[in-house]
Amino acid sequence: MTKVNVYVTLRESVVDPQGIAAQEALQTLGFNEVESVRIGRLIELELAGTDNEIEARVKEMCEKLLVNKVIEDYSFEIGEVAGK
Repeated sequence: MTKVNVYVTLRESVVDPQGIAAQEALQTLGFNEVESVRIGRLIELELAGTDNEIEARVKEMCEKLLVNKVIEDYSFEIGEVAGK
């Protein structure tokens, strides 16, 4: 079994209202060094197969369901599941 972490973020050209709100809140709390915040999401998958098969299938999953290609970008990391 292999674990895959998929990171989904808004494209740079898309306004991120959650990120703006978080940035403003952090600055209000005194974290004035924060210049920008972008909020994304993490999707954890466990899959069987070889690394090449998994990479191809994860790309397909992202393109078909997990990512809105119009406004989001994605990347992923393939690693082993601990203890299995």
